[in-house]
Amino acid sequence: MESYLNNRVLIVFFCSFFVLFSCKNEQKIAEEPTKKNVEYDMYQPSEMAGFMNAMYAYNVQLKQQIIAGETSVNMPLDLMKLHSAEMSNGKGRTAVWNSFVNVFIESQQSVADTISNVELKDRFNAAINNCLACHKTECVGPIPKIKKLLIQ
Repeated sequence: MESYLNNRVLIVFFCSFFVLFSCKNEQKIAEEPTKKNVEYDMYQPSEMAGFMNAMYAYNVQLKQQIIAGETSVNMPLDLMKLHSAEMSNGKGRTAVWNSFVNVFIESQQSVADTISNVELKDRFNAAINNCLACHKTECVGPIPKIKKLLIQ
């Protein structure tokens, strides 16, 4: 019986020894994440978009002056740039756009007209409504922003 126990102890010992040393000693290689150089394309507004933003800023200022009871006599923007400014995303000038732009230029210039019999608020709102009419057919994105320009 003693040899049986010795054999059993030896078997357990060799099995343990075999299990411990037979396992591959794998080294875990920490993979470093590769850094990807991501290049972002910054939005560059077109010449027309920049001009439209300048017109919006001018009309915000003009609205505040009209509400305050002041009269603006100068037009700092060259509205004729509407005919030549580069459009966004390859869009072109359509016949509809051309008809709207001429009406808008006239209505925007009438706001600065100091000898007009039409109330300044009405002339301003007419110019803004011309913006809205064009944007309903050509570029609908800024309509909510333009509506905020109307004087109630």
